[in-house]
Amino acid sequence: MSSWAPTKDKTTNWSAYNEALCQRGSLTIWFDPDMMWKLPPSGKRGRQPSFSDEAIQTCLTMKGEGRSENSPVDCFQP
Repeated sequence: MSSWAPTKDKTTNWSAYNEALCQRGSLTIWFDPDMMWKLPPSGKRGRQPSFSDEAIQTCLTMKGEGRSENSPVDCFQP
């Protein structure tokens, strides 16, 4: 029976290793400057939409409630 042994990697470039650890928790987000956040008036009767569908989807995705086409929707949501 073989036993599991953790591997020991020797780090030689400590400055790059420390920088990688600092960047591990980075949540940098880039927004497209051409994306429309506020919609112009449509000219139709009734309440005008305030934000574009892309802006709403972006906010829901950042919040964690947005679903992409490839994600399963049968996960448990309380």
